[in-house]
Amino acid sequence: MKLEEISSILNGTVVCGGDKIHREVTHAFASDLMSDVLTINCNNLLLITGLANMQTIRTAEMSDIECILFVRKKTVTPEMKNLADELGMTLITCPMTMFKASGLLYMAGIKPLF
Repeated sequence: MKLEEISSILNGTVVCGGDKIHREVTHAFASDLMSDVLTINCNNLLLITGLANMQTIRTAEMSDIECILFVRKKTVTPEMKNLADELGMTLITCPMTMFKASGLLYMAGIKPLF
């Protein structure tokens, strides 16, 4: 599924990486525990989280994750946006809970990691 479809399904806002919204993701992983994210090894993965800080961007970088979906109306700081731009990541925000966003994406065809 393309990132633009994900944003549309979730009534999301692309904060940065809008030039990459045609990227495909096949799997998603939802977590606020960055230690769990560090154990992931999957290509074309969407990280769904409510943890909006610089550590999230750095963790995604270390895990080769190119797109992060921030749920629960979390705000991306200018520092987060600048770093994500530098790393070529796409950041999307949405007003939904992690549970609802995950469920809608699963129904739309995104595969769970486990």
